[in-house]
Amino acid sequence: MKLQSKIVLAITMLLLYFPIFFLMFYSFNSAGNMNHFEGFTLDHYKAVFQNKRLMVIIFNTIAVALIAASISTLIGVFGALGIHYMRNKKLKIGLLTLNNILMVSSDVVIGSSFLILFTIIGHFTGLGLGFWSVLISHIAFCVPIVVLMVLPKLYDMNESLINAATDLGASTYQTLSRVVIPHLMPGAIAGFFMALTYSLDDFTVSFFVTGNGFSVLSVEIYSMARKGISMEINALSTILFVVVMAIIVVYYFITNKSENKRRGAIR
Repeated sequence: MKLQSKIVLAITMLLLYFPIFFLMFYSFNSAGNMNHFEGFTLDHYKAVFQNKRLMVIIFNTIAVALIAASISTLIGVFGALGIHYMRNKKLKIGLLTLNNILMVSSDVVIGSSFLILFTIIGHFTGLGLGFWSVLISHIAFCVPIVVLMVLPKLYDMNESLINAATDLGASTYQTLSRVVIPHLMPGAIAGFFMALTYSLDDFTVSFFVTGNGFSVLSVEIYSMARKGISMEINALSTILFVVVMAIIVVYYFITNKSENKRRGAIR
C-alpha cells in the first residue's frame, strides 16, 4: 500500500471514529457536560445501571436481538437452501430479487410499511404495537442478511460431497445434517452475528413499530437526546459501542478459526 493510500485511510478512520471516542471520553467527565473535562468519574455509568426503566429496555433490546437473530438464521439457512436448489430459474431470480429488496429499500419505507401492516392487523385482532411487532419487523429485515451470507457457501460447496453421501446410502436428512449444514455453518454463524448487530443497531424501523408499553435502546436514546444532552446518554452509547465491538471481535475469531480448520482439512 502506497504512502498516500495509508494517509487517506488514516484520515478516513479518524473522521469516522473521532466523534465516537469524543463521546466516550466525556462519558467519564465529572462536570456533566461536553464543554470542558473537569475530572474522571464513573457516576454516569452508575446512573445508567441504577435506572430501572433503562435496564428493562436494555433487556428488551438484547432479547429482541437474540430471538430475531436466531429465528432469522434458521429461516435464512433453509431459505438459501431452497433458493439454491430451485430448478425454476425465473422463480429463483424472482425470490433472490425479493430477498434483496429489504437490503436496498429505505428504512423509512420499510418501517412505515410495517406500521401500516401492524395497524391493520391490530384493527382486526386488537393487538397493539409492542414486543411482537418489533420482533417480527427485525426478523423480516434480518432474514435477507442471513440468506446473502449463506448463499456463497452453497455456491462454493462441492456437489461431489452430496453425491458421495447419497451413493454411500445416506438419507436426505443425513446428507443435510452431516454434509450440507456443517459446510454452511461458517456462513450461518456470520449471518447470525450480522443479524444480531443489525437488530441491536436498528433505529428507524423500531421507531415506527414500537408501542407505548415497549421500547428498544436506540429509540430510548433518541427520546433521551431530545430532552437535552446528558452524560448518561454518553455512558449508555459507550456501553452499546463496546458490546457491538465485542460481538464483531467474537465473530472475527470464530470465522478465522473455522477458516483455519478448513485449510488444515484441505492440507
